[in-house]
Amino acid sequence: MGEEKKNTPVMFDKKEFDQDLKLWAIRIPKERCNYVSRLLKGYVLNKPRIKPIVEDASCPDRRLLILSEKIRDADLSDVPVEVLDELKNLCSTEVVPHTITLGYSYWHADHILKKILPSGVDVPSSFETIDVIARVIYDKNQPKIQTVVNKVGSIENEYRVPSFEVLAGKEDMVTEVKQYGATFRLDYGLVYWNSRLEHEHIRLVSKFEVGQIICDMFSGIGPFAIPAAQKGCIVYANDLNPDSVSYLQINAKINKVDDHVFTYNMDARAFMRHVMAVPSLVLQTQTPISTIKSCGTFRQVNNGDNHRDGQLKARQQTRVSNKRMRCIESTNTKTWEHVDHVIMNLPATALQFLDVFNGLLERLHWTGTLPWIHCYCFMRSTETKESILAHAESALTAKITEYAFHIVRDVSPNKVMLCLSFKLPEACFKESASHLSE
Repeated sequence: MGEEKKNTPVMFDKKEFDQDLKLWAIRIPKERCNYVSRLLKGYVLNKPRIKPIVEDASCPDRRLLILSEKIRDADLSDVPVEVLDELKNLCSTEVVPHTITLGYSYWHADHILKKILPSGVDVPSSFETIDVIARVIYDKNQPKIQTVVNKVGSIENEYRVPSFEVLAGKEDMVTEVKQYGATFRLDYGLVYWNSRLEHEHIRLVSKFEVGQIICDMFSGIGPFAIPAAQKGCIVYANDLNPDSVSYLQINAKINKVDDHVFTYNMDARAFMRHVMAVPSLVLQTQTPISTIKSCGTFRQVNNGDNHRDGQLKARQQTRVSNKRMRCIESTNTKTWEHVDHVIMNLPATALQFLDVFNGLLERLHWTGTLPWIHCYCFMRSTETKESILAHAESALTAKITEYAFHIVRDVSPNKVMLCLSFKLPEACFKESASHLSE
């Protein structure tokens, strides 16, 4: 068996990037520096991050005024005669050779990478690069960037979390990112995050109205749930990955919306059946009851007293009252009576989960309009929007009449990410026995 590959710092000779500038400098009295530099304006070295006046190691009372590269000879023949005459009258001077070394620390990352990469290869704009390139990116962006990672292999685990290797910097992938006024804390090694979807997150949330009820079946750490709650929506957010749910709870607290975000750690189908199930007390009395007033982690208790899959209870939490005005109290929300939007952001398989809506809603208890479903999916070059719609209708066993497609982004030359938004068809209603007998 071969030895396990370890992450070791990438090494290269930084002296390879040294560039020596052979220049001329004028030794002048230090009190005359400003006068002389103004007199020789246009002939003094002008390079970013390089000071044109430096100390003279041989004489503390004098300074060296470094001249530009266009001064070729010690006689300063490139400078107009009248300027030289005025300089002689101003102070005593001495022209001396002066060398400046522009080293690795001077150059920007683009310059370094152009030297490293083969001829004709463009400098990458993404940080998803490897080896020496990662080391350069890390060196040139400290302290803003503390870790450079590379995604390895394909996403195959249950929680669809990519595997990364640390190429440079700290062995720590916990970070915070900001999107449209929201802060998200996450661990890249434990949860999924894609900054390229920032615009899509806010695009969809912009369609929600204050006070609406949102179900997020694949919520992750909350890129839809948090801004929706910030807008004043009540959000029921679920994810199969317990680490994602933990960070979702953290992010709800960071953004001060934990009183409007209800978190679940369940299979997506079980989650939807759970929140849409009419509590047994309602079925017995036909009178409305309140849902749980809290936003902690929900535990499933198989006592059969409430939702048919087991009652969900939340730990009561003491919290500072949110300054944001709330349009609706979470105690008044009854998901089995009304939900406005359902988000299905798992493009690889979300279409397969649409079958959960077939017979999910109880017509007898439902109030208001049917919810909008926002289902993300991939469309390959061999597929069409019509075929995607047909796939959705097949899963629902119902005809979709109100719908819209939105192209989110190009994933590869032969694949795009789409959002299919549609109003749930009435054919998906579950008819109660009493309703059918009428």
